[in-house]
Amino acid sequence: MSVTAAQGFDAAGVAAGLKSTGARDVAVVVNRGPHFAGAAVFTSNRAKANPILWSEQAVADGRVHAVVLNSGGANCFTGSFGFQTTHQTAELAAELLDVSPGDVLVCSTGLIGTGDEEFRRKVLEGTREAVAQLRGDGGDDASLAIMTTDSRPKRAVSAGSGWTIGGMAKGAGMLAPGLATMLVVLTTDAIVSSADLDRALRSATHVTFDRLDSDGCMSTNDQVTLLASGATGVTADLDEFTRVLTEVCQDLAQQLQADAEGASHDISIQVVHAASEEDAVTVGRSVARNNLFKAAIFGNDPNWGRVLAAIGTTQARFDPYDVDVSFNGVRVCSHGAPDRPREDVDLTPRSTEILIDLKAGDAEATILTNDLTHDYVHENSAYSS
Repeated sequence: MSVTAAQGFDAAGVAAGLKSTGARDVAVVVNRGPHFAGAAVFTSNRAKANPILWSEQAVADGRVHAVVLNSGGANCFTGSFGFQTTHQTAELAAELLDVSPGDVLVCSTGLIGTGDEEFRRKVLEGTREAVAQLRGDGGDDASLAIMTTDSRPKRAVSAGSGWTIGGMAKGAGMLAPGLATMLVVLTTDAIVSSADLDRALRSATHVTFDRLDSDGCMSTNDQVTLLASGATGVTADLDEFTRVLTEVCQDLAQQLQADAEGASHDISIQVVHAASEEDAVTVGRSVARNNLFKAAIFGNDPNWGRVLAAIGTTQARFDPYDVDVSFNGVRVCSHGAPDRPREDVDLTPRSTEILIDLKAGDAEATILTNDLTHDYVHENSAYSS
């Protein structure tokens, strides 16, 4: 049930004709209260889609009644027409739900630079139909409606002390950090203030979505939204709430990694004994974004030299001649020199673990990425065709 697992939420997903396949493409998630706290984080890309520009303003007061999402069109770089489309979407949803347009967030995903009167008409008709179909078990349909190149929906639910957090996500490409990655809607029936929601969400995304770096490409439409209905009447302990929220975000992030476009390996890059957390993230990300490393993993080649070459481009504090590197539990490099034979490493499983020991401190971080495959290149070469 994903976003409707928590009490106080209805959702729906409908087919409005935005996708040529006839699949669901417009979703609405509504908070029925009695509380309406909300928070969101957005892409840090300077090129922002019209729904991001709208939602950044709408969420500023910490009050959110509903989120309208569409796939089949990013509504980005579509000029004033595109912003008017977003505005009209929020206004229509607000009218149908009897709330303020400023309490409705809007999300879009799909091809950049496309949008016309037909797109607007379908989004608005889809919004009207989705509101008419809202129900307490509509979370699964909503999660289907936000998919683009995803091969399957992403859903997660976890319980706290008398309350629940549910979530849905979409994303299979352009997965790189920037406060948020992809489209995500999270809901809880706990009582949590908007300020605490914001703190918890930023803490959770910092160590989950922000560390999913599948292909190093940052979208114009990334948004993670968190809504709290307070329907249980239980006030959540902030530390516990943040922990459970982080678990849900990590679950969704791993589902996104596993469904990355064309990938044949899900790679976890753990950097340990770094001088700082920032250094650990920087080192891990340098490997995750290295195409030579990613191509080697696709070829089942434990080429640890490409790891050392990648981390040597960073300003992180470590001695490159005192680093250990392991592939799937086999240490192939010790103190910057060969250790076990490469033939000892089995890279045929989809799950691939890289361990980098910098021997420079006590900090650590893990970055999630994927390999670079023929299928990824093919899928993205034909994305707009």
